[in-house]
Amino acid sequence: MRSPRRRRRLSMTSLIDVIFLLLLFFMLSSTFTRFAEVEFVSAASGRSTSSERPVFLSLGPDALRLNGSPTGLGDLADALETQRSDDQPLGILVSASADVTAQRLTDLLVALRAIPRVSVTVLEAS
Repeated sequence: MRSPRRRRRLSMTSLIDVIFLLLLFFMLSSTFTRFAEVEFVSAASGRSTSSERPVFLSLGPDALRLNGSPTGLGDLADALETQRSDDQPLGILVSASADVTAQRLTDLLVALRAIPRVSVTVLEAS
């Protein structure tokens, strides 16, 4: 005959500790900030809204050219101001080569967003 088993009390302390540690881990590893959005317009057929000729930015993996002249991201605002002829928004066409990373394109778009009165159009690679 078997002896009657004594029921063991279930301890909730270890379960509460595990839940607390998981809650702490997920709270510390989460980010509660909003991610920035980069707005851009893809080029399509149609007419330009400005009478001013747009400037052409060619983006490579290591180089940035404004109308064929090399420039840097830090000098971009000053270089674009010399291209303005009136108070109209300046049209900018951005062409990225095939080997440009998404981060490099995003860095350029963020730099262009900081410049007032510009209209940026990203040309689609064909």
